[in-house]
Amino acid sequence: MTSAFKLSASILSADFTRLGSQIAEAEAAGVDWIHIDVMDGHFVPNLTMGPFIVEACRRATSLPLDVHLMVNEPEKFIRDFANAGASTLSVHIENHPNVYRTLQSIQELGCLPGIVLNPGTAAEAVKACLEQVKFVLVMSVNPGYSGQTFLPEVLPKVKEIRGWLDEVNPQAEIEIDGGINEHTLPKAYAAGARIIVAATSVFRHPQGIAQGVHILRSCVSVLK
Repeated sequence: MTSAFKLSASILSADFTRLGSQIAEAEAAGVDWIHIDVMDGHFVPNLTMGPFIVEACRRATSLPLDVHLMVNEPEKFIRDFANAGASTLSVHIENHPNVYRTLQSIQELGCLPGIVLNPGTAAEAVKACLEQVKFVLVMSVNPGYSGQTFLPEVLPKVKEIRGWLDEVNPQAEIEIDGGINEHTLPKAYAAGARIIVAATSVFRHPQGIAQGVHILRSCVSVLK
């Protein structure tokens, strides 16, 4: 779908008793990617999905699967997720001394490599990686749970990273994840984010998935 941004619908807020049908509904509503949050209960305080969920999502849709690894030692798992059908694999800069090698391996496996930074991590932490990535994922909540409140203090970080990317890797995009709704999305877009992850505002919208997607699409239409 032609749009001002890519919408990556996070299944963290989906009803897992109806996961396949909810993904199909989100696809029909016009989302661009399906976002899958992988958490190990150590790097972040939650335990979620493994490669088998990626495999299930791949059977349910042909949309790109946007896999965010919130795990310790992600290099040990990237092949399994790539083989399961991941289209992108993003890894955190925090506590990852071999991040260059991991990003190279992700690309060699045929996935788009992304680097992630938490709200409390300075933008400078990813500066040396910007030429190696297809996107930078800026967390706008503390990672671990859906339904949290957007942290506006990350917006200057988005602008700063966008400026650096324009100099060294202008084709790379900025993704933002956490607390996204019709009020916060325009702010993220104005700061430079063009891949928007939304969980609750898509899968738990009181008027349904299609309306949730429509509202998110509409809230930046005037900024195209």
